[in-house]
Formats: sequence, structure tokens, C-alpha cells
Amino acid sequence: MSSTAQNSAKARIESLLDENSFVEIGGLVSARATDFNLQQKETPADGVITGYGVINGNLVYVYSQDASVLNGSIGEMHAKKIVGLYDLALKMGAPVIGMIDCAGIRLQEATDALNGFGQIYLKQTMASGVIPQITAIFGSCGGGLAVFPALTDFTFMEEKNAKLFVNAPNAIDGNVVTKCDTASAGFQSEESGIVDVAGEEGTVISKIRDLISLLPANNEDDLSYEECSDDLNRACEDLENCAGDTALVLSQIADNQAFFEVKAGFAKEMAAGFIKLNGITVGAVANRTRIFDAEGKEAEKFDAVLTPEGCEKAADFINFCDAFDIPVLSLTNVTGFKATMDAEKKMAKAVAKLTYAFANATVPKVNVVIGKAMGSAYVAMNSKAIGADLVFAWPDAQIGMMDAGLAAKIMYEGENAEVIKEKAAAYARLQSGVESAAKRGYVDTIIEAANTRKYVIGAFEMLFTKREDRPSKKHGTV
Repeated sequence: MSSTAQNSAKARIESLLDENSFVEIGGLVSARATDFNLQQKETPADGVITGYGVINGNLVYVYSQDASVLNGSIGEMHAKKIVGLYDLALKMGAPVIGMIDCAGIRLQEATDALNGFGQIYLKQTMASGVIPQITAIFGSCGGGLAVFPALTDFTFMEEKNAKLFVNAPNAIDGNVVTKCDTASAGFQSEESGIVDVAGEEGTVISKIRDLISLLPANNEDDLSYEECSDDLNRACEDLENCAGDTALVLSQIADNQAFFEVKAGFAKEMAAGFIKLNGITVGAVANRTRIFDAEGKEAEKFDAVLTPEGCEKAADFINFCDAFDIPVLSLTNVTGFKATMDAEKKMAKAVAKLTYAFANATVPKVNVVIGKAMGSAYVAMNSKAIGADLVFAWPDAQIGMMDAGLAAKIMYEGENAEVIKEKAAAYARLQSGVESAAKRGYVDTIIEAANTRKYVIGAFEMLFTKREDRPSKKHGTV
């Protein structure tokens, strides 16, 4: 039995699904390879339990690797069971959840096992954008197996015993596991950005159940709607006081104040996740300049700028929402781009990805400017120019080319301080004020912060039947 497995593969499935709902498929399948005396070893279910069940009444397909059988390694029949599960899920239009605890490719089966890996990769690719795919890592997930979670939509990871790596930490030049455990949940959630949620096994199971309840079953049939028990016109008093931590803003305006954040440990200056508004799932991305702790004290602080990591995080999330017809809400508070040598290497491409994701998405798109919206960074954050359907702004928001003081210094170079100050005030009034943007049609309505929930719900209700065509093409290239 694997030392990483705190529960058996079957117990994990039973804890994930609604009680007594699991139906196993292929329970009698075993390895058929005979090389290296493999026929003398019992391989119950060939090391992976597959089947279906329900989560809060929603049909899901699940596979869970059994580390007690050849360390959960993937052989020909093991892979064939997972591929067959994907075939069923695609036919029925229901999510696939994979629970990983695996030593990797089964050496005794060599090319048969490699072919099985490739077949799973293919099914994951075919399923992308058709059905939600979730990976949960409870043990080892290394080498080529690390591609599995990267090909799926959301990845969960047990924080103590699980390992996720392409190259083991000790195999990386200049590194050892005691120096930097690149296979740990901490590294993979905070540095690589692959892991959406890390926690204890029970927390991982619970969070997957929460996520399934938020997601549509597939890209055509959305059963994720629910009756809203919250007041649709609920005022969110003092919302502007937590504007720096937009995760708090999103939770405040959400039904029952619930925000499911993804990749919370990665690129923290960009919050992303799901909320319900009037019972409908909405994907949200938001610039963030502060994180407050449970006591309301400032724990972390960020500049109001776009970073390469934040752009890529938001772009990937928007692409998922667009694929599954989930409306997108953005909260904008950005003054420019991160200015470091490392950021500059990736900045233009990352901002292009973010711009493309917003512009290419045909789902309902609503933007709320809650602070400063300056320069081309503002344009990339779901502005009217790239296709936002409705743009709201709080009264103190600023929208313009750049800070008024800096603009005045550039335009009136050589003038004294008094002139610069006078011209800066005029620039702020004429070019950067929210009323100026509204007069030009770049903002649809100036709203009080407390009324944000009401206005956003109304906007998405109006946009519910939105239809928007794009030029005929196979796919974009950004």
C-alpha cells in the first residue's frame, strides 16, 4: 500500500460522491501483459477504479487510482478504462474527475503503457471545452503524468503528501528537495500556477463538490442555475472600503456572499473565481491591490498594475468561461504594467493573451471600474473598446491616458509648479474624470458602490439571451 494514500481509492470516491450513488464500471478488468512475470501478480481493476455517480444530484464520471496495485502505475488496461470513461462522459455530457495517486508508467508494459498515456492525452484534448475536467492529486503525479492536470480545467492537490512534477526536485541542476521542493503543493500553487486549490484531503474533496455545483454539465446544457435566496436589491454598504481586496468585493456582491476563488496562491494581484448572481454562475476577474486577513488587517499589498502571471491567469479563466457559456464580470483598478526586467520578457505576450481572451469571448461581459483605469492596461481589462457589453463605474473612478499630474508635466514641460498644478487639475476634470468617460460613451452608468450588486444582476439579466457572431475561422492564433 502506498504510504501517500490516507484513504483507499474507493473510499475517496465514496467521500466525493453523494451517498450510495457510485456505480463501478470495469471492476473485473486486470492487466493482460505477461512480460517480466507480470501474470503472476494480481492487478485488481488494473489499479484504477472507474465509474459514475452524482454530486448534489449532478452526474459525474470518476476515476481513482489505487496505489496498492503496482503503485497505481498506468498500463494498457488501466489507460483503456480511463479512455472508456471519457467516451461515456462525452456521450452523456457530464464532467470527469480524476483522482491521482500513481507511480507513473508501468515499466513492464513499456510501449503499451506509453500508447495508453497518449490515448488519455487525446481524450482530454477532445473533451476540452466540451465537458469540465477536474484533477485531484493525492499521491505522486510525476513525469508524463503531470501533463494530465495541465490538460484539465481545474487542479486540486493534497498539501502534505501529494507530489506534482515533471522532473523530480533532486533531478534539477542546482536544486535539492530540501532547498526547494518543486513537487510540493505550495510550489505548484504559488509558483507554477497549475494548482487551483491546495489543502487537506477532506478540504480538497469538499471544494470539488462545491465547484461541481457551480459549473455547467457541458458546453450545451447548463443545469447550474438555482433559485436565489438572497435579496436581488441588497445594498452592499461600505463596499468601497474593501475595494483594494477585490476578492472581498466579489464575495460581498455575490448571492449569499460566496466566492469560489481559483488559483488563490498564484498571481495574487489578479483575483479570479466564480460567484452566483441571481442563481446564475458568473466568472469574475479583478485587479487587486491588497489582501486583508480574517481580522480585517492588511496582510499583503500590490501595485495596481498588470503582471504577466496575472494576465495569463485571467486569460485562461476567461477562456474557460467562454467555452462553457459562463458570463464574465470584471472589476478594474489598474494604472499600467509591472516594470521589471523579468516582467518585460513576457509582458507584451501576456497582455495580448488577456486582451484576446476578453475580445474573443462572446458570453455576456460586464465591467465595473472601481478605481483607476489608465492607459492601455485599462483597455485590456474588458473595456468598451474590446467588447464589454456594459461598463459601470463608481463615482470616484478615474479613466484616462495617465495620471493627470504626469500628463501636465509632459504637456507643459518647463512651466512652473503653479501652472503644472493648474493644468493637472484641468486635465483630471476634462480627460480623467469618470463623467468625461461617460459623456463619450465609454461608461454606461455611474453607480454608487453600494448598488453594485443590483446593477450587475440587472445587466446580466438583460444580456441573458446575447448572441454575437465572429468571423468564420478554424481558431485564433494568440
